[in-house]
Amino acid sequence: MNYTEAKAKLDACGQTHLLRFYDTLSDTEQYQLLEQIAALDVHLLDVFADFKGKGETKRGKLEPLGALTIEEITDNKEKFKSAGLEAIRQGKVGAVLLAGGMGTRLGFDKPKGMYNIGLTKQLSIFECLIHNLMQVVDEAGAFVPLFVMTSEKNDEDTRDFFEENKYFGYNPEYVHFFVQEMAPAVDPDGKILLEEKGRIATSPNGNGGWFISLVKAGFLGLLQREGIEWLNIFAVDNVLQRIADPCFIGATLLSGCESGSKVVSKADPQERVGVLCLEDGKPSIVEYYEMTEEMIHNREADGRLSYNYGVILNYLFRVDKLTELMNNRLQVHVVNKKVPYIDENGTLVKPEQPNAYKFETLVLDMIHLQENCLSYEVDRKKEFAPVKNPDGVDSVVSARELLQQNGVAL
Repeated sequence: MNYTEAKAKLDACGQTHLLRFYDTLSDTEQYQLLEQIAALDVHLLDVFADFKGKGETKRGKLEPLGALTIEEITDNKEKFKSAGLEAIRQGKVGAVLLAGGMGTRLGFDKPKGMYNIGLTKQLSIFECLIHNLMQVVDEAGAFVPLFVMTSEKNDEDTRDFFEENKYFGYNPEYVHFFVQEMAPAVDPDGKILLEEKGRIATSPNGNGGWFISLVKAGFLGLLQREGIEWLNIFAVDNVLQRIADPCFIGATLLSGCESGSKVVSKADPQERVGVLCLEDGKPSIVEYYEMTEEMIHNREADGRLSYNYGVILNYLFRVDKLTELMNNRLQVHVVNKKVPYIDENGTLVKPEQPNAYKFETLVLDMIHLQENCLSYEVDRKKEFAPVKNPDGVDSVVSARELLQQNGVAL
């Protein structure tokens, strides 16, 4: 895109201020800014206008959704595992690691996956996850293609880290990196912010952007050529995550469902987790802050909470269904955040309060686009050790304790 084309695009959506400092930029900076403008999704400005007018979209009718319980899974374990291992051996299963985040909340300025969870030795979060996946590879006798989603901020560090550590023993031919799409930040008037004179203020477009980002990186052809029919999506911060779990895969395949979600029973009614449920008869996730007191405390005849099963961001999706859904825009959530920006005088402003809005798509909305979803209960002490905080709940400390309980040497 040249300057004239960029100006015309910005004229049409009232954003020509983005070229305010253009003449002061170097040739490289000018080129990079024009590239950003070319990639700009102006549809997001309409989303923001709707948000300002109406707020977030109202939820549909919510109802409880049970789960395939740990007891039921145990009773059918061999059948489920056999079906899952066969799918892996046939090359039908891939895994997607959502690893675009930084370790900022942990006081760590590198990719979160590089954080050392070890005590007496170096053991990064990435290494924990690859070791978990290698257990499946060893059992199946076949590698699972692994797609690692990074962000603009951490892509180079992540790739270098894998290379320096020889992919933690994983075959590099089966590891593919791609960068998450970015979305601009806007001020309360809907004006896109600059973070530098030649750079639009952007942030990753939310974990719901993983599939379109993977496709734009050119990997849809690889999925189709290799015959990969299912993708297991998982987050970087759960160090006990069982990835491409044959039992989970087999149970989902045999259920006839077009998606699956690992869930844990809530530790208590007030636990701050999203809960798998039905919304207008289709699978969905209700966040803890959206639940009424009745929803939080209501119980079924067997004593279980009606809204009992919290999601842990470990999902299984069918590739053909995801490909069909690519043309259906996911709901875009507008979130109020603190965003540093350059003012009209070129001065950097670092706000102390939320001053801008970011745009995010969420993987939970992908669940609602499925006709059905197998809710698959796992033991939280064996599969749920999120690393979100330095200490306290869901922390480095609690994750280390759970790893040691599961026989991992730290």
